Amino acid sequence: MTLTFSGSPVGSEVFTALAVLAISLVVLLIIRYYLPLRSTPAYLLVPVFFALWLPACIVILMPIDLASSARTDDEKTRGIWLPDRLLLIWWRITYWLTFTLTWFILPILAEYSDSGYREPRDKILYSLRSNAQYHLMVFGSGIICITYVFIFYGASLYSLKAMVMALAYCWGLALAIYLMGHGLVAIPRRLFRNASISGRLRRIQSHAPTVYEKLEDAEATLEELEVQVFELGKRKTGSAAKFQDWIDDLVDLANLPESQPRHAPRRPPTDDSRILPTVITQKYMADLTRRLVRAKHARIRYLNEWDRLIRSAVQTQAILDSAASKKLDFGDASPHAGFWDRLNLLTPYTRYLTYYHVIPYLSLFAGGFLTLCSLSIVWSELLKAAFPSLSVIRLTVVHHWTGDTGQVGFAGQVIAALWLLYMCAAALTSITEVKVWRGRALVRRNTAHESAFWYASQVARLSVPLSFNFITFLSPEVYTKTMFYHFLGAFIQGTTASTWFDYLFPVLILVPVLATLFGLYGRVRRLFGFGGFDALAAGDDGDEETASRNAYGTGTWREGRDLIERELNGTSLRGRRAENAGLLSGRSAVPVLSVPRVEGRASPSPMRANRPAANTSARRVGATAVREEVPDDENFFEGIGHRFKNTIDTLDTPKWFQELGQGIKKPKWMGGGGEEAGGSGSGSRPGLPGRASSDVRRWFGGGEGRIRL
Repeated sequence: MTLTFSGSPVGSEVFTALAVLAISLVVLLIIRYYLPLRSTPAYLLVPVFFALWLPACIVILMPIDLASSARTDDEKTRGIWLPDRLLLIWWRITYWLTFTLTWFILPILAEYSDSGYREPRDKILYSLRSNAQYHLMVFGSGIICITYVFIFYGASLYSLKAMVMALAYCWGLALAIYLMGHGLVAIPRRLFRNASISGRLRRIQSHAPTVYEKLEDAEATLEELEVQVFELGKRKTGSAAKFQDWIDDLVDLANLPESQPRHAPRRPPTDDSRILPTVITQKYMADLTRRLVRAKHARIRYLNEWDRLIRSAVQTQAILDSAASKKLDFGDASPHAGFWDRLNLLTPYTRYLTYYHVIPYLSLFAGGFLTLCSLSIVWSELLKAAFPSLSVIRLTVVHHWTGDTGQVGFAGQVIAALWLLYMCAAALTSITEVKVWRGRALVRRNTAHESAFWYASQVARLSVPLSFNFITFLSPEVYTKTMFYHFLGAFIQGTTASTWFDYLFPVLILVPVLATLFGLYGRVRRLFGFGGFDALAAGDDGDEETASRNAYGTGTWREGRDLIERELNGTSLRGRRAENAGLLSGRSAVPVLSVPRVEGRASPSPMRANRPAANTSARRVGATAVREEVPDDENFFEGIGHRFKNTIDTLDTPKWFQELGQGIKKPKWMGGGGEEAGGSGSGSRPGLPGRASSDVRRWFGGGEGRIRL
């Protein structure tokens, strides 16, 4: 099918406009998934939108540039192309806007939102001061590069511009290569391991103790800060008087009437450790506000992670149990579930076939295919400097050769876009896994503003280096003709040092690839005792298998299984504390677990025998009876006694027994007859219910002080 008119780019321009519009809609939906659009300020939405939209446009801009500079002679195979001038303007706007967002706008706004101060002026000053320190360190480390460029290439504006662009590219490439190398192994391995349903459940259970411990730590940290805010709210005089409005805002932010923090422990008068300082300053108030906001977002983050883990465990257990009856039913959807989760189009049998057979085989196929893609990228990185003709990416993108001149058609454009998309996905996925980012995280509908700015800046920072690294996989006869190379490549390869860096540094992709493939992070962590260093634990799934072979109670899958079952049964210690504190009421603003109770294979508590099980397993479809389990330390006679007691407790009283005695009525002369006797049918005095009358004059038909003879 011909997508362009002969000699005119009108069809390509229309296609490009529709593609850009579709990308804008997707980016807006992504932002909506992590941030509430109505309550999020515009100073956050607009920069974050452009920081995500510009890298997404590069995925289609790069293939268009390749096809425009190396158009095929046959119009039927010609791809989407645009004029050179339009491409050059587009690249200039994309690069410099991305550069400005990455190095200036987003960092300033991130520190502005995380400053903790109350007034905008104080926030701006704090942000400028923090970013000035960072840029001074960067400038200090770049003095050697400036001296090198000015000595060998002369002091000029062109040399300064080339140095700035080359340094920005080198820093972005170093981060991109590490993250991409980690993702190229982690993504296929995750697909392979998810193909095993029992293995997936075991990994979920092994991960549960870590998440639960982090959630408890986050709640304890938040509670300590709420105690400080509570004590600060009781101060009405002294240095705290001038910050009274600020203190009231902190009390409202901490939700103290709902969360009910514990009072501070009493300390001896000679103890130097105090909850509050003697003099309340503006710096202390800003630091307390900053720590309180971070603690609240950390708690929401781990609540969300724990909620997703519980739901995954419930669904995986249901899939595993459906092998017996060949039927699968997940039960009713949660009120907080999305549209696709509430959509129910499959029958129980087709759902069983889909989740038990089809999806695992698709995971294996996708894992194998992405493994080949990862090997091709690593192979191309290693050989692009010495043997560029052996690059797999070059052979798949450039299909048409006329002598030494290569041409890129529509099929090559599509393949190039997919290669670039997979490289970006591998790098961006690793950002959320390698947790060395000061507790930042993406949380559905509750992402902190500072975290949103930071992640958006990383997406913008990695897009341009990955794009230029991608085109170097192709033949020099192809990529040197692109507008992207004329705009950026000439500056990057303008010096001998940057040229060698561009060709030799990507070889180091073997370091993160081998480290992730053979579990080097976990071995280093165990060797040096970095138990709390999450960067070394990220992506090291081998630790979960090692932990499953350890003893009970040391963070194994058995402990995770018990934690999940207690959470589902409502018997966990954290759940009882939260219920007593009022956090599970409708007024709570934090996410609440709404997973149906399910029946597991084992329970550490005898209370489980008295709780009904939800229909989330195929073995329990149509069953309403409660399965009772006998504890291991219970003998035969105790078991009979417990069963007899449960039978008596659940026995309904017969109706004839409830109505026994209601058929015998008192005679009217004894106070019976209801309203005619002026009583309640039991001899009670009018106006005094439930009180028997002791007046004998009523026996003779008298009342109100009169006796009838």
